[in-house]
This record gives sequence, C-alpha cells and structure tokens, in this order.
Amino acid sequence: MAQQDGPLAVAVSGGGDSLALMHLLSAFAKAHKLKSPIVLTVDHGLRKTSGKEARQVAAWAKKAGLAAHVLSWRGAKPKSGVEAAAREARYRLMGDWLAKHKIAALYVGHTIDDQAETFLLRLARGSGLDGLAAMRARAPWPVPGFPLLSVERPLLGITRGDLRVYLTALGQAWQDDPMNEDAAFDRVKIRKARGALADLGLTPSRIAAAATHLARARAALETVTEAVLARAAGQGQGGGLLDPAVLAAAPREVGLRALAAMLMAVSGQPYRPRFDALERLFDKVVAGSLGKGATLHGCHIGPAPKVRAELALLVRPENPRKTGGSLKTGKVGA
Repeated sequence: MAQQDGPLAVAVSGGGDSLALMHLLSAFAKAHKLKSPIVLTVDHGLRKTSGKEARQVAAWAKKAGLAAHVLSWRGAKPKSGVEAAAREARYRLMGDWLAKHKIAALYVGHTIDDQAETFLLRLARGSGLDGLAAMRARAPWPVPGFPLLSVERPLLGITRGDLRVYLTALGQAWQDDPMNEDAAFDRVKIRKARGALADLGLTPSRIAAAATHLARARAALETVTEAVLARAAGQGQGGGLLDPAVLAAAPREVGLRALAAMLMAVSGQPYRPRFDALERLFDKVVAGSLGKGATLHGCHIGPAPKVRAELALLVRPENPRKTGGSLKTGKVGA
C-alpha cells in the first residue's frame, strides 16, 4: 500500500474487479484503523445509461459506508479511438480531483487477466521490451500533467474469477459494461480468443509470468541506464548537460534509454518519445551532426555553454509555442 496520511482513493467503474477492490480496501482500512477509502467513478457519457450506472456505483459505495464522487466527461466525444480517448479522459478527471484534494495515489482493480491482455495487445502492436514488460504494481500517472500522482495496482496476482467469488460471498452485485462485449475493441477480441489461447498453453497466468520476466530485464536495463546517466549528464543553466561520447560508448539500447530519460526529466512528460524519432535524434547526437540544434518531446537539444568541455550538449525545455513529438534539425524554430 502507498504511504499517505489521508484516505485512500479507489477508481470504481461498477465492474466486478473494481468493486471487489473497493470492498477489500474498505476492509483493510477498518482492520488498520485508517480513514475509509473514497470512491471515484466516471460518467463517460458514451451511452445513455452511463449516468445511471455511475449513480449505481455511488449507491453501492454509500451502502458500504464510503463516500463517492461522480466525475463527468462532458463535451463532444470522438468518432474513432474511443477506448484511448475515454481512458485519457478518466485519468484526467480523476487526476484533477486527486490533485485538488491532495491525495497522492489512486487504487485501480487491474488483475492478472488484465496483465495478460495488455501483454497480448502490445505484442500485436509490435511493442518492445518496455511495452511487453508487466504492468507495475506502482506506476506513474498515465497522462501528462500530474507528476506527483501514482497508480496503485494491488490485485495483479489475482484473477477476475476469484474476485467474483469474493463479491458473491459478500452478496454484492456488479455491472457488466456492454463495451466489454463489443468486438470492435481489440481487448474484447483477445478476451473472446481466451479459450483458443488456453488450448495452446497460453493461459493468463503463463502470459503474465512472461511479462514478469521481461519486467526484471527492464529493471536491469534501468539500473545500467542510471549508471550511464550518472557519467553522461550534468546540471546546466536552464536544463541538463549531456556528454554525447558517453552515450556513444554505451550499448545502443542503454544509450537510447539514457537520452529518453533526459528528455523526460527536462520536459516533465511521463512517457518516452516515439521510438523512431528518438533513434533519429540519438544518431545525430552521437555523430555530432545536430548543427544548431534539434527539438523532440518538448525539449530543445543543442550546443551547450562550455561549462565542462565534455558536456557538449544542453537539453532545455522547448519554446512553449512548440510541441514535442517529431525531430527537427537545423536552425532553432525552423
């Protein structure tokens, strides 16, 4: 459990996983004489019944003796990319609420089944090591703008089936989201293929175990990357200083990770830049062919004042008028 002085906050959609987590956290708080958790639920407005469903969550929370807040996603909804847009809207709404109320973490009901589904989704999209590695039990906030918040996932070792047995024993009903049966969504396609995958030995537990192995490899790479950054980076006026020679001497994967970490630290963005753009920038950095500078991920990378000769580059926040995401070289602002 995350250490915090105030109450815990739990995201509850009304599905079995999040409702089980709500009851488990409530029991944990009572057993340890802590403040009762606060329930956050989002009315996404994507169905006519979404408001009723959110109110039902609030009623279940009240029956359990918990305070609940319904957060509404207002405005026009996208015609495509609905899953991603809804996810971002949820985390922005809940992030705003948590920041306003000075609560540092949000508990979510991701299970071993979600772990396996996420692995398969990312595998289908061609993700690398970081994408295929297991979801972390504690992770940074998944959308930009909330650097002090984290997401807590205490149920990653538990199956959906086990949680529904627990709810049944409590006499707690739950809501099945109709979107979970809509084959237009990739995650639903994977769930429908579960039987065929299990016949091949690809059970959720085995897939999640593979993701855990990759997570250990990711952790090892992160440790090596930190050591490289300790030699390659320094503090400069208005940003971070960087030694291209140290990046060039490191294994390519480690050098790329170190450069990405520098960009993330300077820009404040929680996720790495797109890999193809990162590789192009890395190649120019180690070849010494940046010219007057380049921009990526909300940062400008260019020649540094000669504080130390080897720290040849300065990575600073880009002009606020610009946005990150693509690599531009040559004259600044060109």
